[in-house]
Amino acid sequence: MDTFVDFLNSKILPFATKISSQRHMTAIRKGIIATLPLTIIGSFFTILLNVPIESIAALIEPYKAVLDIPFRFTVGILSLYATFGIASSLAKSYDLDEMTSGILAVLGFLMATIVPTQVTEGVEGVIDAGRYMNIASLSSSSLFGAIVTSIISVEIYRYMKEKNFTIKMPDGVPPEVANSFIALLPTGVILLFFWIVRHLLGFDISSFLSTLLLPFKDILAGNSLIGGLLTVFLITFFWVLGIHGPAIMGPVIRPFWDISIAENMTAFQEGAIATNLPNIFTEQFLQWFVWIGGAGGTLALVTLFLFSKSKYLKSLGKLSFFPGLFNINEPIIFGAPIVMNPILGIPFILAPLITTTLSYILTVTDVIPMMMARLPFTVVSPIAAWISTDWSILAGILVVVNFLITLGIYYPFFKVFEKQQLSKEEEAEQAEKNSESILENDPSMN
Repeated sequence: MDTFVDFLNSKILPFATKISSQRHMTAIRKGIIATLPLTIIGSFFTILLNVPIESIAALIEPYKAVLDIPFRFTVGILSLYATFGIASSLAKSYDLDEMTSGILAVLGFLMATIVPTQVTEGVEGVIDAGRYMNIASLSSSSLFGAIVTSIISVEIYRYMKEKNFTIKMPDGVPPEVANSFIALLPTGVILLFFWIVRHLLGFDISSFLSTLLLPFKDILAGNSLIGGLLTVFLITFFWVLGIHGPAIMGPVIRPFWDISIAENMTAFQEGAIATNLPNIFTEQFLQWFVWIGGAGGTLALVTLFLFSKSKYLKSLGKLSFFPGLFNINEPIIFGAPIVMNPILGIPFILAPLITTTLSYILTVTDVIPMMMARLPFTVVSPIAAWISTDWSILAGILVVVNFLITLGIYYPFFKVFEKQQLSKEEEAEQAEKNSESILENDPSMN
């Protein structure tokens, strides 16, 4: 075991840390996470439009078209917001002007994504003749295009600034004005580059990337049990190594997660029932059914700690219970610790794999609906699962069942760990008593 742990520390840990801290990967992670408030608020409107109370639904019916608008301008153009966020984050790592970089990236993304449509004959009451832009192409389906265009735009801006291919203003000019002129030539280059690629050469970056990466999306964030289990394993495994699991997996899996929940929300908004949505393995599926109390389902372990004979474990349980109830588990992960601890690390990995499998089986058999909304991760799991599955009581019950399963898996490992901790505490108490005895019997020590 020591040899294996040494191998993880010397080989795996540095490699994983290097990946997680790479500037482009970090920018992607931060930029996409920055869109979280938009998707959460968009989800609230999805829930509002589907309240399972007839009197409220009848009251809302005349206003459905208006109430749908916030969803369209949040989740519906998610990639546009992600573009600005990714570019701003990457620019910050290069010490470039963040606002300018964000704007240039948005320009590049729009040029690379939208092709105006010419309507020659209008339809009265529907559309007039003219040129229109379809904002549907700005949805989560273009998220990978947003990532690439953001990075290319910032790198063009950075390169031209470093090589002095810019217009410099005299000293004394306000910084915001100077930055605007510095960005003038890069703006032209970025515009021409994406205009040529998309509109002259006809190459659609978003469609190409979506086609290229779609198989990975179907595996990691679609309906594949193998892919779902792989994601769960990697996240928990990295946590056991002492690395923030979602931080490592985020740049890889989060775009797929965001696409998956957005597809589910859109399908549900368009009339699909919650048991017949495109994707099972959204982030919310793991969040509510598997990560009960946080990654590894640690609320069960916290509960066991509350009733421990060990003073330390009991105190840690009390300290960790309230955060764990709202799915924050760093206190237990680093306080127990679970990190580099084979005794607690095994159930930390094993329990989520079992609850993921059970939840998947119940979902594919239509016992439990799929996720159709995105709530804040701090919502208590049974309530969040109930709301996110179109008010399914069975989904809330499944959370309780998974919690009990996780509790049972942790229990024998907890007893072994508790025994070790009790032994340490007894040794510490005995050492303290011996020290006091020496002081009492030897006056010269006083």
